[in-house]
This record gives sequence, structure tokens and C-alpha cells, in this order.
Amino acid sequence: MRATIALALAAALAAATSASGQDLLLRGGPIHTGEAQVEALAVKDGKVAFAGRLDAARRAAPGAREIDLKGAAAYPGFVDAHAHLSGIGFREMTLNLEGATSIEDLVARLKAWDEAHPGREALSGRGWIETHWPERRFPTRADLDRAVANRPVVLTRADGHALVANSAMLALAGVTAATAAPEGGQILKDAAGQPTGMLIDNAMALVRAKVPPPDGAARAEAVRRGAGVYAARGWTGLHNMAASREEVATEEALARQGLLPVRVENYMSLAEGGEVLASGPSRDGAGMVGVRGVKLFMDGALGSRGAALLAPYADAEGTGLIVTPPQVIAQALARARTSGAQVAIHAIGDRGNRLVLDAYQQAFAGDPAALKAARWRVEHAQILSPEDLPRFAELGVIASMQPSHAIGDLYFAPARLGPERLKGAYAWESLLHTGAALAGGSDAPVEKGDPLVEFYAAAYRHDLAGRSGPDWRPQEAVSRAQALAMLTSGPAFAAGREAELGALTVGRTADISVFSVDLLSAPFDQIAKAHAVMTIVGGKVVYEAAR
Repeated sequence: MRATIALALAAALAAATSASGQDLLLRGGPIHTGEAQVEALAVKDGKVAFAGRLDAARRAAPGAREIDLKGAAAYPGFVDAHAHLSGIGFREMTLNLEGATSIEDLVARLKAWDEAHPGREALSGRGWIETHWPERRFPTRADLDRAVANRPVVLTRADGHALVANSAMLALAGVTAATAAPEGGQILKDAAGQPTGMLIDNAMALVRAKVPPPDGAARAEAVRRGAGVYAARGWTGLHNMAASREEVATEEALARQGLLPVRVENYMSLAEGGEVLASGPSRDGAGMVGVRGVKLFMDGALGSRGAALLAPYADAEGTGLIVTPPQVIAQALARARTSGAQVAIHAIGDRGNRLVLDAYQQAFAGDPAALKAARWRVEHAQILSPEDLPRFAELGVIASMQPSHAIGDLYFAPARLGPERLKGAYAWESLLHTGAALAGGSDAPVEKGDPLVEFYAAAYRHDLAGRSGPDWRPQEAVSRAQALAMLTSGPAFAAGREAELGALTVGRTADISVFSVDLLSAPFDQIAKAHAVMTIVGGKVVYEAAR
């Protein structure tokens, strides 16, 4: 798998560097413009010059490079409306625990990684999720100690809102039975009152402060790798959440060198978002790198029981966590309203979502039209009270949602929430029915970051093996056309770029995703096994699979 990703990365970056931007003509497969299906598409000077019959397309772009799709299907460029670019890259550079099937599997992977990377420095990994494990519990420091006892270890849960540390890491950080959890965080403890090694949300900072950060070269490599992986999966762009200034500088440097294969819209972390909060959005001249606004956090995640709920969890005590003080959020919103910076706030639980909607409404008190024009966003919007569902459309707030969360979370969400609250869980169709704007994404590296998985989950609402649980509310699946819009025109609107991106109509930028099957007609089991064939950004082929 690592070798395959490395080859795809190299191909994507080589294409981004060498692509001449020549005129193109696509034919030989279904071409979906976002408005119609056409026989051929002509591209001149990086923009769509014609969409329609093949003979007319050839007249519109004489001498163009003709690309025979050989039955593959082309679409407006798929854009991941919520991802973490450097995290995607670091996932390829550190211990990747995606797919770990049990605590024993996690322990074995950690032991093998330690043996392959000897030393005394701390080991980091990410991607585990315990909800389907036979042990039916979180891992503990004792589990990790069995694999690695002589050096610190930190393994972050897939959602990024919890981690487990071994005893060496807890000792290094000074976390003991007497350590108080910070506001907005939890230190899980055993029956004897000793820390288990599991730290939730803001408590994670207790150990992360003791892990040396990667150096500048590693951080730049993570951005480069993440962008290459995304081009190879068929994405033409992403909205990069909680970005740092260093990330943006790296993206801009890569873009100037012709080495950035996908477009990146950045939403800065609150700690590093002072400039955009003061002066508003900005974008480089080539349209490859933008800074849209800031990303904040209201609550935690459902899997680690940090999502803020209106009533207690069905399977545990407590109602979750508010991880950012309300006054801090209010101050950021006031600054953003003045500067025109776009705001995106993470909210998963029904209480977390209500608080965000309330805060947005209060920030624009007396001027609802201005709130709609601001296009502020709620990231995830996973669990909604039925009375809050229509508020997204009424307020003009964008629901930025990740379909793959549903096909994973719905294995444990019924236990966390109980049957009544599932009525507002992952409610894509209900939100669309109210007229809300939806932007689809993946939240990678929390999820894999595959546009085909996101489309499949949105339109089919089954797991990748074709299974669906009794509480999965199949009526919340969307149509294929709606799923396509969630991943194309939806992100374009969410980033204020709907006039140039999101559809393949004449005059728009030629960002094109080509997949091995027609997503609008293929059986769903074929979509789950499909792959990206070609990725075109601004008329340049930045990725092309061997065929």
C-alpha cells in the first residue's frame, strides 16, 4: 500500500511540474458538466471552451490534445470541503493505524513500527478506532506498554479528539492520579483512580506539549505528500481546516514552482488566524492557494463522547465537552464580521450545533441578510435537534458534512445517542429538503479521503461491504445528482468560487475529475471498487493513472 501511494504521489507531482497546459479535448466516455451529459469537452487556455457534440468540440479547439476516456467518466472537479492537508501527508510518514482490527492488532503494529524505527525519541501514530473491536473498549497505557515500554508513545484516535499514551509518555508529561483535567478535556482513570492513558480533547495537550514537533522540512514534506495523494485520488482541490501560516507558505512556494497539483482554500487555526481576522480573505494570483477565514471548535467528537449533547449520552454519564470558551468564539466572530473573514466552526453534538447557530445569529443581530452573505459554516453538523434543522437554511449557514462519517459512526452512534436523536443524525436529505446549502468532504486523515467513498456514502448510506444497520435511516441518503453537487458545486459555493468552479460550463475553469466508472449510473458495489483515472486542474493534467 505504501509503495502504491508513493508511486501515485510521484506521478501526481511529476504531472504538476511537466504539464504544459496545452488545449485538451475529452471524448470517449460520459462527460457530466453538472448541468448535462455531453459527448465531448474542449478546453482552451485552462477554461472550458465547449461542451457538446464531438465534431463541434473539435472545431472549438483545433489542434488540441485528444484524450480518449476509454469509457471512464468525467465530472466537474471534486473538492474535499473539509480536510487537513499536512495531516494527510503525515499519515503517510508515521504509524498509520487505519484498519486496526483489535487492541492486539494495534499492539502488534506498534511493536513492529518500533522495531523498524529504533531510537529513544517519542513514537507517534494515528488512525485507530475501537468501536468495532472485539475488546469493546479504549486501548490503555498497559496495552501500549506491552509493545513499547522504553520510549514515549502517543497514538491518536482516528477522529483526532482523543489519544492514548503509554506509561513512559505519561511520566514524561507528569500526568498522574493527581493531575486535573483542563477545561474542555478529560483524563480517563481506572477504578483505582490512576490515569488509563486515554486523554480526551483539550487534555491531549498535556502530552503533546512534550512531543518535539516535526522540523520544517518534515512539515513541508507532509504538505507536498498530502497534495500529491489527493491529486492521485481524483480531487482537484480541498478546504484545509485549522491551517498554520507555515502550511500556507509551503503551499504558496509549491504553487510558484508548479509543484502544487491541487487547489487549497485555507481556514486558519484560531491561534494563527490573526491576519485573516484583521484583513479578510486573500488568494494568490494563480488561484491555487487561498486564505478564506478561520476554523474554530465548539465541541469534541461523538466516538470519544466529547460531542456536546442537549441530554446525557445513552451509554455513559455526561453531556460532552465545550472545548472553546464562548467569549473567545464571540470575540472571533465579531472580528470576522468586521473584516469579512469566513468562519467555520466544528460542531458535532446537538448542543454544540445549537450553540454555533445561536452564536452566528447573535453576531449578526439585526442584519440577517449580512449573515447569509457571509456564508459562515458549521463543520460536521452531525447530530441536530429537529428544531434546529431548518435554521441552516433560514440563517444562510452552510452545512459542511462528511458522508463517510455516517457509514462508520452508525455502528456506534445508536448506542451513544439512542433512537430518538438518530432522527437528526447525518441528516443530509432533511437539510437539503429545507433548502440548506451542503458542502461535502471527508475530514481526512480522520477518514481515508477518497472522493468515491464520499459519493458512495452520500448516495447509498451503506458501509463499503454493502451492509446497512437497522438504525441507519436510509431515507437520509441523497440522490446521485445531489451527491455530485455536494462534492463539486457545494464546495465551490462554500469557498465563494461558484462563478468559476463547480461545473464544466463554457468559461469556467477546467478542473476535471475522471473516474473509472460512471457514478451516476454504475451499481454501488462498482463505485466502491472504482478509482481515479485522471485529474485535471486549470486545464493541466496533474495525475494520470496507468491504463
